[in-house]
Amino acid sequence: MNQRATNESSHSWSVSQSLFGLLILMALLMMSLNLHCIKEKSTSGTAANWKSYLPPKFYSMNVKRNENETSLWTDRLLQCGYQIHSFTPEERSEGTFLMKMIEWPKPPNSAVPFQKSSDPAHVCLVILNSTKTFYVGDQLQVMLQMNDFEGHPKQYGGDYLQGWIHTPDLKAGSAGTVVDNQNGFYYINFNLSWPGKVEVSVFLVHPSEGIQALERLRKERPGRVYFKSTFKSGATTETTVCNLCLPQSKSLCNFTDLRTGEPWFCYKPEKLPCSARINHAMGGYEQKLLMQEEKHFFQSGVNVKKSILPSGAAYVIVKPSSHTGTGVGKCVPGKPLLSPSGFYYQDQWMSSSCNIQRFNTPASITDCLRGKKVYIFGDSTVRQWFEYLTGFVPGLKIFNLYNPKNIGPHLTVNLENDIMVEYRLHGPPIRFNTVSSQDLHYIVNELDEIKGGKDTIVAITLWSHFSTFPVEVFIQRLQNIQVSILQLLGRNPDTVVVMKTANVQALSGDVSLYNSDWYSYQHDLVMRKMFTDINVAFVDAWEMTHTHACIRTHTRAHTHLDAHTDTHRLTQSEVHTHT
Repeated sequence: MNQRATNESSHSWSVSQSLFGLLILMALLMMSLNLHCIKEKSTSGTAANWKSYLPPKFYSMNVKRNENETSLWTDRLLQCGYQIHSFTPEERSEGTFLMKMIEWPKPPNSAVPFQKSSDPAHVCLVILNSTKTFYVGDQLQVMLQMNDFEGHPKQYGGDYLQGWIHTPDLKAGSAGTVVDNQNGFYYINFNLSWPGKVEVSVFLVHPSEGIQALERLRKERPGRVYFKSTFKSGATTETTVCNLCLPQSKSLCNFTDLRTGEPWFCYKPEKLPCSARINHAMGGYEQKLLMQEEKHFFQSGVNVKKSILPSGAAYVIVKPSSHTGTGVGKCVPGKPLLSPSGFYYQDQWMSSSCNIQRFNTPASITDCLRGKKVYIFGDSTVRQWFEYLTGFVPGLKIFNLYNPKNIGPHLTVNLENDIMVEYRLHGPPIRFNTVSSQDLHYIVNELDEIKGGKDTIVAITLWSHFSTFPVEVFIQRLQNIQVSILQLLGRNPDTVVVMKTANVQALSGDVSLYNSDWYSYQHDLVMRKMFTDINVAFVDAWEMTHTHACIRTHTRAHTHLDAHTDTHRLTQSEVHTHT
């Protein structure tokens, strides 16, 4: 009897490992296949001596903040309609900590002239110890000093940088970790994970002065992306503006979810009752958001995602290491994300914390998913997981629910192998056209209806649609999801829960005002911190999209904005970089 229980427990553990590996593969193969860069050959990387760098430095300013500004972070929520929600002491404490964690340094004064702002063309960037002999497993450090447009060194930090190393011939790449000294000097640390000629690339995503404008917009203009709903009864139809932080200039319809306390409002129609609402849709973008001087901080090709050229050599030669390193073990939920979390080699993602199990054939995926229920909740970046599975595995047949392709909900089944995969988008805010009111389900309510168990997989992501709102709104949404996940794992600890991180994006100056990488980066930091000590798995799409050579090549040259889905698409590869 005991031996049977032991065998069943071991089998459950093995299944969980396989399921987690499959979820990672779904993300990797989705990106790789859509980019037409997939390699059939599996590569097993050497287990290097990984060093877990701290995330980019969280800044503490000399300027003192009002104590109430951080301790009463819930005030912003109350202003956005969270009237019926009762915040626990733990929620208040966690929110205060998270808001402090993502504080960003500000320029010494609020009105910096453009000529005194950060100019990537005048930056001094050098590879430290570039003449030494580097081996696989070593660390590489790059230093840069930020200058303004007059060529003068800056004396303060706060610029948002992204850096990565890559070897195009090997289709290899890895993200760097940025440290801001807050005096104009920055260091970017890299792990050297493969041999050969390793090139360094650094981008200025936003100057510190631009980020100050982004913070102002997030605080003062949360409704700069607005929504609408249609109300219909008989032959009478009316459409009104909807949003979260909606000014009470006239009567409102309150569509707050009674189970979660998540608020949502529409202006009340003149003739019809609030109960006549039939849909939710993207409304549009407010324009003329920037003050006069601020406009100069968002110039494509000048100071938005602009490459920084090195002063000397832009590469190092890395030799193979004689050290075999230590084993990293299997991929299982509960492992924290390292920094970097992995790297691409021969166009395959190699995790720095575990050995990825790869499923390269429809048969292997079917075998892993046999008898399983898969629930996918979030935006279009996880809807692609659903689309990849149904396109790659012939046995999965879509059960037509007659819903729009980019909205859902969608369902696919394999009756022979007892497999079910369901996709559902997260609740408002949603920048899609057009969603039936009956399909506006919050993730929390869906999670609470799932029994869970070793036959259940849940994948979740949400970030981009929250970019224009105060961070407090995103924190509160994740707090609700966090509670439901803990309850789900409490009911059935064998349930596999996967959190997909945010993606980097191809940005123009105007798009930055609504969907900046800096907004996404802050959301991503919050999500990672909130779920670090919970038994969930992570798919680090942030680093994957940050470093993938094919994505980098195409995003610089071939992007366009789909006004209906608010999705930047790589037009040749049809990969969404964000929703």
